[in-house]
Amino acid sequence: MVNKRAIFIRLLQVSDAEDLLKLEIENRDFFQLYTPLKDEEFYTVERQIERIEKSISRAERDTFYSFGIFLTENEQLIGNVTLSEVVRGDLQSCWIGYYLDKQLNGKGYMSEAVRQAVEFGFKELKLHRIEAGVMPHNLGSIKVLENAGFHKEGVAKENVRINGKWEDHQTLAIINK
Repeated sequence: MVNKRAIFIRLLQVSDAEDLLKLEIENRDFFQLYTPLKDEEFYTVERQIERIEKSISRAERDTFYSFGIFLTENEQLIGNVTLSEVVRGDLQSCWIGYYLDKQLNGKGYMSEAVRQAVEFGFKELKLHRIEAGVMPHNLGSIKVLENAGFHKEGVAKENVRINGKWEDHQTLAIINK
């Protein structure tokens, strides 16, 4: 288990755009294995600024929260964790998604970032449930979620187009007791 002080999360700011772009470019091939296809324009500072501005606006509307994951020792941006599709009323839920620099996988950083995001969702947003969807062969990501307290619920068939192909997703969730 990683020391909690090794990383911290905070909402992304426009000033993070260049670092976010660097992270996306350096991990482009790796991230593409697990994400929808992106056009070339995505890999520009302008698009990253637009992306961050949109996430700030959505946080203000209480529908989407995009956190950078930073190393505490040098404040380097190493990943992202999002709480998206926030639903209020009788559901009080959202979805969680995340990615981390390929070079830093397996060190416990992502499990800790997910724990911090869940804590924010439960304590600050007062959510009841947080869900995640992971391709069944992505055992590392399933382990991240299980380490953070998520439990498996079932498999959604061909529900997300990843890298141009419809993929099944294992659904996992955590409940705010």
